[in-house]
Amino acid sequence: MAITGHPLKTHIDFTLMYVTHDAFRRDLVRLREAVDGGRTDTPRFQAGWSNFKRQLEVHHTVEDAALWPRVAAAVSEATRPDDAALLREMEAEHARLDPLLDAADDAIREHGPDLAQRIAELAAALNAHTAHEEEEALPLIQEVLTPKDWDAFRRAMARRQGPSGAAAYVPWILDGATADQRRRFLAAMPAPVKVINGLLWERRYRRRHR
Repeated sequence: MAITGHPLKTHIDFTLMYVTHDAFRRDLVRLREAVDGGRTDTPRFQAGWSNFKRQLEVHHTVEDAALWPRVAAAVSEATRPDDAALLREMEAEHARLDPLLDAADDAIREHGPDLAQRIAELAAALNAHTAHEEEEALPLIQEVLTPKDWDAFRRAMARRQGPSGAAAYVPWILDGATADQRRRFLAAMPAPVKVINGLLWERRYRRRHR
């Protein structure tokens, strides 16, 4: 599929980025519901929070190391100042999320009276960031990077996750997915993932998060 203005440029498929963002949003809703319902001491909540922290840390660490530098290399401050400024905004939003995540983690661990506020602050910042990234950064990536660049980012993500990380990531993404979302996500993954997930990963995930 060609992009208008770039007849030789192949379209980048952002399916995995969108479904990961959707999973973060879903978890934030569940976290707030658990806090409101006084269920933060349950094994299910603790497992969900631990996984949420790991997935967010992996996602942003690999973006910072393997995605944004590629975009920055394609964007000149002199000729594209607005795009260069957007990358600085992405960096600043990532940096802002770290202390918010730590504050929520402290409030959960210490049963702090401000827990609901900390989760709400984290949710507001992360939801704003993912929306900003989807609305402005992904179109920029589509314009200045190639599918080969995107594949390099995906490989970096897979290396960072490793086999144990993939075993948590895949069923986490599929938790609560519609049939169509499930089909599209698995189609974007290597073929063996569907088989391994069905035989092992999803059952393990459901036992822990039931």
